[in-house]
Amino acid sequence: MLGWELPPHNSGGLGVACLNLSHALANQGADIDFVVPYEADHSAIKYMHVLSAMHIDPLFRYGGGGAYDSDRVHDAIIESKDSNKMYSIREVQHNYCEFVNRYLMEYKPDVVHAHDWLTFEAGVLAKKNYGIPLIAHVHATEYDRSGMHGGNPLVHEIERQGLLWADKIFAVSEATKRQIHEKYDIPLDKIDVVYNSLDEGFLKDSYEYQGEQYKYLEGLKDQGYTIVSTVGRFTIQKGLSHMMRAATRALEKEKKLIFVFAGDGEQKHELMRQAADYRISSNVIFTGFVRGKRLRDIYSLSDIFVMSSVSEPFGLTALEAAHHGNVLILTKQSGVAEVLRDVMSYDFWDEDKLADEIVAIAKSKALQQTLKERILQEYTRISWQDVAKKCLRVYNEMRNYKRNVY
Repeated sequence: MLGWELPPHNSGGLGVACLNLSHALANQGADIDFVVPYEADHSAIKYMHVLSAMHIDPLFRYGGGGAYDSDRVHDAIIESKDSNKMYSIREVQHNYCEFVNRYLMEYKPDVVHAHDWLTFEAGVLAKKNYGIPLIAHVHATEYDRSGMHGGNPLVHEIERQGLLWADKIFAVSEATKRQIHEKYDIPLDKIDVVYNSLDEGFLKDSYEYQGEQYKYLEGLKDQGYTIVSTVGRFTIQKGLSHMMRAATRALEKEKKLIFVFAGDGEQKHELMRQAADYRISSNVIFTGFVRGKRLRDIYSLSDIFVMSSVSEPFGLTALEAAHHGNVLILTKQSGVAEVLRDVMSYDFWDEDKLADEIVAIAKSKALQQTLKERILQEYTRISWQDVAKKCLRVYNEMRNYKRNVY
């Protein structure tokens, strides 16, 4: 397994999905070596071997989305742990490939499963040099990350080569499958849809609201305010500027609304200026990057969760919010909308409709309660165990094909 991050050293849903998928695969007998580019303590992960390719810190620590920003792949922003050398993402990728090559000189896994463009080159190396079957797992394309506005040509080419060389492609939604087919001319029968799910431990966890951080929000709820939240990286992909304009229009109709923007990224200051320019700063809270209990507290306090993405291949945070009793409003451009029906939806650009949906839910406790009850019954239908079974079937097909060919 080739990945770029694992919790608790992650910046978003990619690392969470990798961890949960690996856990489910291990539960069904898979023996996994998982390669990450950085060095950190993963001793809590008992069900697989986590291998560090370089002596650098976890990449999410490099702030502002820099270590994940495709426009900055050549910037020297990542510091070595044992020298003063600074690395760019491209240099980290090259070192990652060298590590994987050394690993493959000694070990010969049945399958290499590579997650997203950051690891595709190492996956192609395994296929080309060692004949090992390659699974390319697409959690997002460069078209998604750039808000469908082009993106980095280098990243497009890395994605293209990874998809062409792969024996099988996993896409996290039907929308992502169509995009891979249309943008990269990949045959549809080469692509399988593998939806994300929630960690079983997350589902069974009897988590209770902690409350230390958000007394102010508690007080507002007691005064009748409705809390509207969103969680994720502050990038053009997430459509947060549209959501801020929708918040302005919603507040014109309903004053008792508080909008919580949880996350960080290159658009943070732009969004703060936008809230000030629209004169709604008193109704908007920026929490910064949150994880663990603080993130769960936001979900627990929130009444409505909005996924405003311009292009969201899946959207794991929506499932997390549903688990904590939120009503969901999702863009029609979100992959998770393919598996959830009892939600409100809108096109990412339709700010008036988003505002109307927020106001409608805030003003009708009956509607709010009905949607909460229905979504709680709905989102548990998909499980990582089912996803793992599907992956294992593909692994075995690839392994048997390799045995017959070689």
